[in-house]
Amino acid sequence: MIGAGPAGLASSRELTRAGVRHLVLERGDTIGHTWVHLYDGLVLHTGKHLSALPGMPFPSSTPLFPSRDDFVEYLRLYTKRFAVPVQTGSHVESVARDGDHWGVALRGGVHLRSRIVIVATGIVSNPHAPEIPQQQKFTGRIIHSVEYRRPQPFAGQRVLVVGAGNSSGEICAELAEAGAQVTVAVRSGARVVPRQLLGIPVQYIGAVLDTLPAPVLRRAMRVTSAMSARFRGASPLPPPTDNPCAAVPLIGFHLTDGIRSGRIQLRGGLQEFTPQGVRFLDGSDEPFETVILATGYRAAVGMLGSSVALDRCGFGARTKRVISVDRPDLYFVGHNYGPAGGLRNISRDARLAARLIAERLRDSGQTKTEKQPRPSER
Repeated sequence: MIGAGPAGLASSRELTRAGVRHLVLERGDTIGHTWVHLYDGLVLHTGKHLSALPGMPFPSSTPLFPSRDDFVEYLRLYTKRFAVPVQTGSHVESVARDGDHWGVALRGGVHLRSRIVIVATGIVSNPHAPEIPQQQKFTGRIIHSVEYRRPQPFAGQRVLVVGAGNSSGEICAELAEAGAQVTVAVRSGARVVPRQLLGIPVQYIGAVLDTLPAPVLRRAMRVTSAMSARFRGASPLPPPTDNPCAAVPLIGFHLTDGIRSGRIQLRGGLQEFTPQGVRFLDGSDEPFETVILATGYRAAVGMLGSSVALDRCGFGARTKRVISVDRPDLYFVGHNYGPAGGLRNISRDARLAARLIAERLRDSGQTKTEKQPRPSER
């Protein structure tokens, strides 16, 4: 299994319950490496009751919306409770067919062979940074939001945040609070929904709506946004484009409230960089010391090369939610997103993948204990 974040840990627990021996490979030096290095002020948009992994609720003392540190500690306790067999410092460079097995090549020359592989890499390890014209001429600093840690170093700076997703909203609000002069550049808009409705996390409502067909679900999200606008006023952000891959709305009002108050300036899309800043699509120029690209992430499936088909959103094309359409012995967990929340989908898919793998091993007449990956130096 590749990845020891929530998808890998949940899958490990379910495989253990099913009696399937396995190994979890983590590129970093600790479990949940990606989560450990996300920005300090991160708070889950999903409530703890539907964000827990299989078999272990959050401690009662955890707030309804756990912080990054709460979640990292939860992952640590989860790993210990279920004795997850993690091998850290194992950066997977490629996964390819090797006879009737998969060959997994690690950085440093170590190779593993396994009959079945689960890709549990999610998206955050693969940040998307679009190439903007004249970017090399900019004399300031350009970072992706995955590199952002805390707002204090940016106090007093003119900072441009590109994008209108949830990371952008939180980072903009933090920067403005810390005294930065913040502008957010939004090209395609965003649908804004409250984090809670009548004290209930909107995710809990989304979990119910997630059973609806996609067109009905989109209409329901528009109704939720309209209800919010009726009480809080219309969103200052432009309406979103109809993007089937943008399954998660902007949750909470930290960004829109900042724009309304004037603490955050709203601009349109970028045309190009200039030496001192950027030129927007309307032809106007503005100077900035720092540009933060909150432009999202893509599925972390590069280790598979061109060996499997991808869907229109860049994830491995799947059947039964978790099985590669090309390879019945290749599974994906943590690659389904939607209004029910990514963590809830992880729990669902981990259980499903483990059950399907156990059935596959049983039907093939092979014992489950034969499936432990075996390292070999080459």
